[in-house]
Amino acid sequence: MPVTTELVLARHGEAACNTAGLVGGPRTCTGLTKRGRDQAARLAARLTTEPAFDVLYTSPRRRTQDTAATLGPALNLRARTDNELRGLDHGTADGHDWTSIKTRFGGRPQRYPHRPIADDAEPWNTYLTRTRQALARLITRHEGQRILIAAHGETIEASFALLLNQHSSENEPAGVITGHASLTRWQQHRNRFGHSVWMLAAHNDIQHLATATTA
Repeated sequence: MPVTTELVLARHGEAACNTAGLVGGPRTCTGLTKRGRDQAARLAARLTTEPAFDVLYTSPRRRTQDTAATLGPALNLRARTDNELRGLDHGTADGHDWTSIKTRFGGRPQRYPHRPIADDAEPWNTYLTRTRQALARLITRHEGQRILIAAHGETIEASFALLLNQHSSENEPAGVITGHASLTRWQQHRNRFGHSVWMLAAHNDIQHLATATTA
């Protein structure tokens, strides 16, 4: 079946807030580590071997901005920041230790998806609704094109919710493992009956990191 539209989500490289175990909201995220920058460079080199992308989007968080800053020049694309692609709004949890936040909440944000993990935070279901709408809008805007997003792991979870037509509930949803600088590929296929269907072509693809440094 011919592919009409392709959505490729590239998770950001390792960030300083990741290694420190901190909730990496807008006040806390300071961008990629040295290892994360190397991961982003390897990711960019991998993507240059593919057919050209038409657009590159990123979230406003520093770690995705740093990743997009490496991808853009390599792919001859100007990164477009879309605020609706930002990660979960953590409220007062921003900058705190993730372990203590999860202990107080009783699990990860998805555990009680209708409740915020902290004051002024965004419940998981609210996040999913926002990000699903953002992804749907970009897919419609760039129908027939190859779309690349420098994304958060949560953005990739939202793509599963959108394209597999998963509905929000008050129960913890199944998760997906998504490594730093990994690739998730969704392709819209059209069959001989003229029907279009989204299909997952790859997830957590980290072949390009096989020889990455560990420094």
